[in-house]
Amino acid sequence: MILIGVAAVLAAIVATLPASIIARFLPPGIVAEEFSGSVWHGSAGKIRVTGRDAGALEWWLHPASLLGMALSADLHWVKVGFVIDAAVKVDRHGFTAHDIKGGGPIEDLRDLGVAAGWRGIAEIHLSKLQGDFASPHSAAGDLKVSNLTGAQFADGANLGGYLLQIPEASAGTDRSASGQITDTGGPLEAQISLHYTAKDRTLILSGTLRERAEAPPALRSQLQNLAQYRGRDPQGRIPVDLEFTL
Repeated sequence: MILIGVAAVLAAIVATLPASIIARFLPPGIVAEEFSGSVWHGSAGKIRVTGRDAGALEWWLHPASLLGMALSADLHWVKVGFVIDAAVKVDRHGFTAHDIKGGGPIEDLRDLGVAAGWRGIAEIHLSKLQGDFASPHSAAGDLKVSNLTGAQFADGANLGGYLLQIPEASAGTDRSASGQITDTGGPLEAQISLHYTAKDRTLILSGTLRERAEAPPALRSQLQNLAQYRGRDPQGRIPVDLEFTL
């Protein structure tokens, strides 16, 4: 009964506080403006992260989560035509997001430093994303990209579609995750394994690439240049090994 009473008081307080009060608790580098609604159900029409346009956010807070010294909310994020919905829980250890769904044109994320020079349509279906306030630790679900083109790759030719699959079982005790990238059709055949380690923020891609019969001349030329350095296996596939620090 006491917990119910406390939850009721918290709900009443949260319902009356204006959404703009959240601006006082944002971490350095994040600025929010054009608030409307309340802390319980509100929105910020403009968000900037380290000076970059990060779109707009609407939220529905779950006051009962405050009893456990955590913050839970349903989020609706919009960046031009890119839209994502998710259920998020934040505590002193970091964040956990569930049921992350949405997508849109990847070029709409250009202001955030994502996919500069690339175009295509992304579809996101992640059952889980977990991390601290510095970087993600693990994820599970699918990320699909279609009609992918790159301004500096194959003269901007359409490269088709690709699917990244991260199984739940891939999450390791060392805060790492693994996945598989495969093509869904198009001029470029891809079979790539992915491994991410949160400790050193390292992403390793390894696998093979091979052009298909319908590949445009510019793509064939770039792959042939790559094959001169890496060679081809008996099936004509080119090995690829890349490492990135995120």
